[in-house]
Amino acid sequence: MSDILNHIDAGVMTLTFNRLDKKNSITSDMYAQLADGIEQAKNDASVRVVVIQGHESIFSAGNDIGDFLNKPPSTQDSPVFRFLRGIATFEKPLIAAVAGPAVGIGTTLLFHCDLVYAGDNAAFSMPFVNLGLCPEAASSLLVPRMFGYHRAAEALLLGEPFFAEAAQEVGLVNRVLPPTEVNAYAQAQAKKLAAKPLSSLVETKRLMKDGQQAEVLAQMAAEGQSFGRMLHEPAAREAFGAFMEKRKPDFSKV
Repeated sequence: MSDILNHIDAGVMTLTFNRLDKKNSITSDMYAQLADGIEQAKNDASVRVVVIQGHESIFSAGNDIGDFLNKPPSTQDSPVFRFLRGIATFEKPLIAAVAGPAVGIGTTLLFHCDLVYAGDNAAFSMPFVNLGLCPEAASSLLVPRMFGYHRAAEALLLGEPFFAEAAQEVGLVNRVLPPTEVNAYAQAQAKKLAAKPLSSLVETKRLMKDGQQAEVLAQMAAEGQSFGRMLHEPAAREAFGAFMEKRKPDFSKV
């Protein structure tokens, strides 16, 4: 069975992380499937809404580190960047249902969603600095705008988890629910949207986002360049080496 399930029903495409044994960590192949799904939804007139969801116990642990180190994104056409550009420019409503941990891109992808529903067990984190890296998905632009600078600095510089109520307080999450209800609630909201005139949904979203889209894409590209460079620098090598060796990293000499 695929690690990304793609299901369409009544105008709603649902993309489901389906790698529970690996905590829904995302491989390059999974990014390709996600990017292809978003592209399919963009071009299929019968698809009016997209939902991205995980399991009631975990949304995603972020990148699969082993796969990431073996196949790091080397160009802007890499699957992860195709996926990020896809969700950043997606014209139709995009919903996320998040329960359990949402690590790294598991959190940053949410800034490109129109509606986010979270379980009360959700834990969001953006630990890029802790890996010797920098933010991605235009999060260095979008997190300060949504959270305010000081809260953004706390989230991005410390990289520590914050939880569902805090995410709702800063506007990242629309509603907090019991974990077993999150996916069903997101589907119900998606069906409400799918019953509305698509032209009105698309135009309303365009008007809300049009002023910042070029800025988001430019920031995403700039982050990608920095991320690619930093991936080969001593801090990242120490962080990933420590992760693979199951020890605490030592950044005192980098």
